[in-house]
This record gives sequence, C-alpha cells and structure tokens, in this order.
Amino acid sequence: MMIEREIGKILREKNFTIAIAESCTGGLIAHRITNIPGASRYFEMGIVTYSNRSKEKFLSVAHDTIVTDGAVSEHTARQMAEGIRRIAGVHIGLSVTGIAGPHGGSIEKPLGTVYIALSSQDGVFVRRFLFHGKRIEIKRQTSEEALKLVHDYLTGNL
Repeated sequence: MMIEREIGKILREKNFTIAIAESCTGGLIAHRITNIPGASRYFEMGIVTYSNRSKEKFLSVAHDTIVTDGAVSEHTARQMAEGIRRIAGVHIGLSVTGIAGPHGGSIEKPLGTVYIALSSQDGVFVRRFLFHGKRIEIKRQTSEEALKLVHDYLTGNL
C-alpha cells in the first residue's frame, strides 16, 4: 500500500488533521497526499515557503534563526512545523527544508542536506538526512522520508 494512502487511513481513524510547510520539495508532499481520494477529510493546507522572507512572514520563523542557523537547519525546520500547525489549527504540522541542488551546498551543509520536522501535541520531532542524486531524486527521497515520519508518529514508532 502506498504510504500516503496508509497515512490517510490512520488520520481518518484518529480524526486527525495535517498541514504541510514545504521548501525544497516545492509542494510534492501535498501533491502526494491530495492524490488520495477523500484527502479533504484530513488535509487542511499546504504552503510552499521557498524564500527566507516567506518562512518568516507566513510561518513565523525567527529572523535570527535564519541568520544564525540558516534556512536549512534543525531550528528552521522546527519553527516551520510549529508555524504551520499553529496557523492551520491542525493536529500535525509537517515541514521540510533542504538543499536539492544542483547548487547551494557547502562543506557544513552539502548538497542533499534536508531537515524534516513534525509538530504535534506530543512535541516536535526533527530528522536530518543527507540524500544523493539529482534534484528530482532528492525531492522524491525527501517526500518519502517526510511521509515516513508522519507514519512513524501516527503508529507510535517515534
């Protein structure tokens, strides 16, 4: 079974809702979730905050966080997840931020560095990844791992 279908089933059973703040995936996660018929019962909204300014303006990511830690960081991912959860009024806020390439990597944060965060009443969970491949492959891997994080949370495996 596709992971997005399984997540939808569990969200419906628990009567939970989800919203997503995406950066490097550009809406791919929301696309995958909304491909499932009936997603409107649990999917509240998705927002692509690609620029630093939009992360600050729409998700309340602190300017100091962007300056100090960067847009691709655990703190930014955490604040994005908390921000989307708060503004959407949902049970689960999910966020992704990373470097999909082909440019933008550094020694500290090489190409393929991605942070995925989930905010819930139980706290904020953040995972860091270093993916490999072309831009589209990094986006696909990120979307898959983001959905796995949601699944792990919903099934009590965090």
